[in-house]
Amino acid sequence: MTDVIDELHRRGLIAQSTDEAALRAHLAEGPVSYYAGFDPTAQSLHVGHLLQFMVLRALQRAGHQPVVLVGGATGLIGDPRPSAERQLNDRETVAAWVQRIREQVAPFLEAPAEADGTRPPVYVDNLDWTAPVTAIDFLRELGKHFRVSQMLAKEAVSARLNSETGISYTEFSYQILQANDYRELHRRHGVTLQTGGSDQWGNLTAGIDLVRRTEGARVHALSTPLVTKADGTKFGKSEGGAVWLDPSLTTPYAFFQFWLNADDADARAWLPLYSERPAEEVAALVAESLERPAARTAQRALAEELTRLVHGPEQLRQAEAAGRALFGREDLASLDEATLGAALQEAGSITVDGELPTVAQLLQQTGLVGSLSEARRTVKEGGAYLNNERVADGEARPGEDAWLPGGWLVLRRGRRSIAGVRRAG
Repeated sequence: MTDVIDELHRRGLIAQSTDEAALRAHLAEGPVSYYAGFDPTAQSLHVGHLLQFMVLRALQRAGHQPVVLVGGATGLIGDPRPSAERQLNDRETVAAWVQRIREQVAPFLEAPAEADGTRPPVYVDNLDWTAPVTAIDFLRELGKHFRVSQMLAKEAVSARLNSETGISYTEFSYQILQANDYRELHRRHGVTLQTGGSDQWGNLTAGIDLVRRTEGARVHALSTPLVTKADGTKFGKSEGGAVWLDPSLTTPYAFFQFWLNADDADARAWLPLYSERPAEEVAALVAESLERPAARTAQRALAEELTRLVHGPEQLRQAEAAGRALFGREDLASLDEATLGAALQEAGSITVDGELPTVAQLLQQTGLVGSLSEARRTVKEGGAYLNNERVADGEARPGEDAWLPGGWLVLRRGRRSIAGVRRAG
């Protein structure tokens, strides 16, 4: 059971931990219960949360018991951000998000029947033990164990104290609630290990201190590193905003493309973090990416593995088919309406109403070319395609038989530039 710590180190998944020798010994004693918490501050988790699932899954494969907390209580308050106060959502909204996220988490940790020794997750909501606590109980039973000087030292808190906005007591109290979660889970489920992001380290250690003070028990914590992009931009963002795990917010095709379009350096850095392949296979993929970056080996490995994990094998198949079809390597008719629409919306599209423009006009209106003269020149040079068929006459208008399911046309300039045209109504 100690091998899991070696695996997490190999993959770069441990940024900090409490006494590692003691943690290794504790894990070697037998199955331990461990937990990670997810606050419902939106209707879906995003790719930034995937790193926590990698740790949860590794510990689960090693035979330990996962406990997943979705914070119905802490989600009503919000962890302090360095720059501004969080918007407080109403109770009904947060309750609905708790249920959605609970359902979203399940596929990551539900063990197949044939997985001998793999323990299914326990799901908890911290509203269950937080809601009954009165203000007096909160101050007497919890508040007395926390020193304000230590709470002020937390990075997000200190940053806010030095800003123009300051920090409310609501957000300041968040770390007490999260620490109490650890205590309650230790009492109720015997939890002795908490995992979380490196930005949560102050909250994790606060929980350890509270368990020690109130229960006299020694418990542990480990944190994952902050994932960044090579260009300094925030991980988990695409041109359309956050990359969500919910397919209604980020389609499986867009999710697949996020990983496929990663920078070479990013893909090589992310592959050990997010891939559950054997170490030798990961190393070989990284080496191949260095030798032949144009093949995008690391990116494709990430896109395939994570799309399968998050959305399932059928959605992976559709996402891969969409990429091939849009660029002329597969029949567009093989795509279902939803996948085709998602792919073209991701690529960029326009909607037309009334008389249909000519192909040359559509090339200009979609932004594939800068002018009508450039459009006509592209057609003349054989570089314009409608539904993967080379266009011979730029002044022709697509016929009724050209429309694909969902009312779409696929325009392509050259090999790589794609746009969609959708018929209004």
